[in-house]
Amino acid sequence: MEFASRLEVGFAYEEFLAKYANDEERRRWDAIYAEVALTGEQQELLRGFRRAMKILVVAGVWCGDCVEQCPIFERFAEQNDRIVIRYFDRDDNPDLADALSTCGGRRVPSVLFLSEDGYICGRFGDRTLSKYRQIASTQIGAACPTGLVAPEQSLMQQVTEEWLHEFERIQLMLRTSGRLRKIHGD
Repeated sequence: MEFASRLEVGFAYEEFLAKYANDEERRRWDAIYAEVALTGEQQELLRGFRRAMKILVVAGVWCGDCVEQCPIFERFAEQNDRIVIRYFDRDDNPDLADALSTCGGRRVPSVLFLSEDGYICGRFGDRTLSKYRQIASTQIGAACPTGLVAPEQSLMQQVTEEWLHEFERIQLMLRTSGRLRKIHGD
């Protein structure tokens, strides 16, 4: 699949919500968006990104995991216009959902990171490690050896930090790419 060309037909965050969310879904997304707070250090890191990052997100406005994570992505994009994110409804884009399936299913959110010239740099989703640990502790029980320790941060702060690590990993991949360094002369 030619992922780079799909970016052109995806929706920006607000467009995605305007097209797909009903009033209650919009209320839930807005509430989480209002809760996402980046630290000064996180903002500084994102503002320091120098390479363009094109990001495709397969999501659903009805999906609790999307509600909890996509507003984080939007907060990241607000810090740097080099972060371009486009959203795709999972059910309206079955070919894309299939191409980005995880663990045998159309799980969302599914995130695909591309270089400025459309090369695949990474995939991430549907949940971060902190979220899976939280789910495991409630579904499997405390006897599961997950490496859990008492968190000093809220789950949202942990998830935000884990997504930020992935965005930073991709940015560093782009910054250190010999091919891109040659193109940019740096």
